[in-house]
Parts: sequence; C-alpha cells; structure tokens
Amino acid sequence: MKQIKSVFILCSLFFVLIGNAQQLEILIDEALTNNPEIQKFELQYKRASEKVNEVNTIPNTEFGVGYFVSEPETRTGAQRFKVSAKQMLPWFGTIISRENYVSSLADAKYEDIVIAKRKLMASVSQSYYNLYANKAKQKVLTENIKLLETYETLALTSVEVGKASAVDVLRLQMRQNEMQQLKDVLQQQFLAEQTNFNNLLNRDNDVSLNVVDSLMIPSDDFDINSENLALHPELLKYDKLYKSIEQSELLNQKESSPMIGFGLDYINVAERPNMDFSDNGKDIVMPMVSVSIPIFNKKYKSQTKQNDLQQQEITVQKQERLNALETLLDKANNERISARISYATQTKNLQQAKDAEDILIKSYETGTIDFNDVLDIQELQLKFQMNQIESIRTYYVQSTIINYLTQQ
Repeated sequence: MKQIKSVFILCSLFFVLIGNAQQLEILIDEALTNNPEIQKFELQYKRASEKVNEVNTIPNTEFGVGYFVSEPETRTGAQRFKVSAKQMLPWFGTIISRENYVSSLADAKYEDIVIAKRKLMASVSQSYYNLYANKAKQKVLTENIKLLETYETLALTSVEVGKASAVDVLRLQMRQNEMQQLKDVLQQQFLAEQTNFNNLLNRDNDVSLNVVDSLMIPSDDFDINSENLALHPELLKYDKLYKSIEQSELLNQKESSPMIGFGLDYINVAERPNMDFSDNGKDIVMPMVSVSIPIFNKKYKSQTKQNDLQQQEITVQKQERLNALETLLDKANNERISARISYATQTKNLQQAKDAEDILIKSYETGTIDFNDVLDIQELQLKFQMNQIESIRTYYVQSTIINYLTQQ
C-alpha cells in the first residue's frame, strides 16, 4: 500500500513543487491512519480472520444422566442410574475444509480494505484540487476587482474632463459588486469543501488548510497502463469470492460424508440382597461406536447447485464491473485530454484579451476610451481565467481517477 500511495502521489503532483507534493502525501497518510471507514473495514477483516478459530472445533461432547424410577432387575442386581458420554467426529478433512473456506472469505474481505484505501486517496486528492481551484478563482477575482478599481479611477478622471459619463463609473462599480459577490460565495464554498476534506481526515471541521498556490498542466501526460485494470482490487475481489465458493463446495462435500461417534455408557447396579455370587452388584460399562449417515442428502445436492449458480453470478458480476471500470477509465482519459485542449484554448484567448486591454489603455492615452469595451474585455478576461483554472482542476481530478484505476 505504501508503494501504491507513493506512485499515486507522484502521478498526481508530478509537476508541482516537491514541498507541495510532500504536503499532500502527509495529508493522505493522516487520512489512511484516521479515517473511520478504513478502520471499519480493518475491523471487519480481523473479525473474519478470527472466525478461523471458531470453526476449528469438533462438535460438543454429549453427556447424559438417567435415573431408573422403576429399577429393572437383572441377574446381577437392580439397575439404579445410568451415565453416558458421546463424542461425534466429522469426516476426515472436514475441519481443514472449514478453515480453508473461512480463510478464503477473509481474503476477499481484505480487498475491501485495499479498495477503500484507494478510494480515500482519490477522494483526498480530488478535494485538495477542488480547494486549489476555489482559492485560485478567489485570487483571480481579487486581481480583477483591483483592475476595475483602476478603471474606475480612469473613468472618474474622464468624467471631470467631460470624456465619460457618471453612468460609466456606476457600471464599473456594479461590476465590482458582482465580483465581490462571486468571491464571497466562493469563500463559503471553500469552507464547505474544507469541512469535507477535514472529515476525510477525521479531524475538526474548522482546521484550516493551506493548498498549493499554483498548478500547471504538464507538457506530457503520464502513461496509462490499461492492462493493470485487470488487476484492480475491485476485480480481484470477485476472483477471491469465486475461490471462496470453490472452498464452500469442498466443505459441502465433506459435510455430506458420514460422521463417526464414540461413546461410553455406565450403568450402576445394586447388589442383590441375601445372595452371594461373583458378579453380584457388578456395574455395567458399555463402549459404543456410532455412525451418522446423511441418507437423505437433498440438502447437500441443493447446496452444490447453489454454489455453481453463485460462481456463474460472480463471473457475470466481474465482467459487468470490468466493463464499468473500462468505461470510467476511457471517460477519465478523454476528459483529461479535453481539459488539456481547453487549457490551451483559454491560454490563447487570455493572451488576446490582454492584448485588447493594452490597446484600450493606449487609447486612453490618446484621449479616447470606451468603458463599455473595457467591461466587455474585462468580462472575457475573467471568463478565460476561470475556465483556465477549471481546466487545470479537471485535468488533475481526472488524473486521480486514472491513478485509482490503473496504478498497482
């Protein structure tokens, strides 16, 4: 699991500063240690493993005591009470088959831990990237608000010289108000996502988190080894469940075999009065051997049929899940490619928007500036910046999904 986590981190933050990658790795370590869902699956696995000791037993020894209310007379005397003991033993290899069956169930349960840890690492990383995107958008809004304040100063100066109207100033102020509103909403969303992140780490909701300041989409994507998908723990669990059914059938065959019992009866005999002979009052000791034969074995035949059907069901379920994982992997890969394309387009558009902004500033130097154009360009610039951040977030979120599906 340590190796899986290291590969996961490296692939998720391979172009981020080492310190930030280490920060996320520390956070994931904390989540793996403290997350209650992981602890739940670990306890379930321990309980399933402990069950081996439960089945490693033989049937209870039977003891019986009887008292003759009406004492039957025998040649050696009257029978007064009877004590018996009996022990049934399962057929050879039955107990080992039970242990193997329970162990196979525990092995399948272990895969739940592996799956839960993978999902938790993906959830922590995705929440981290959501927090980054939120923080980056707030930063962009702050910069744009300051830019509009600069334009407002220009507009006020233009109003004084009669080259702009008070309406232009009001429009710029209203636009600032809208941006401030967006920033305030993002701040609330940041707090909500931070609560989600802290819950994943099972710590107080109000613990503040410092996320990375900037992320860039790398020039090259890491390779996707789709062959690893066949070794995904969600699929390996079906293989282990299939093997557990094989062990269940072996156990069923053993339990359909006879059981052998050994016992001992002791009967207390009273002496016959006024008689003298060698066996007078001699107690009776009778060893016994018994065999329990399942003559009516319809139960075991039905269990064999059920096991066969269950194996077929598991095979179909595995194929169904494999198809779903392949679809998810293909979707994540395509969305990551789309994010790269979108990022490149937004970067190009943003540069052109800045060029247009420079042209407007130069126009102001000549004494002509249209503040409607200023608002239009500013709105486009903000849109491109937001889309650029969203493309980065999408790229890394989809990368975590790809890691979840293909890393070993």
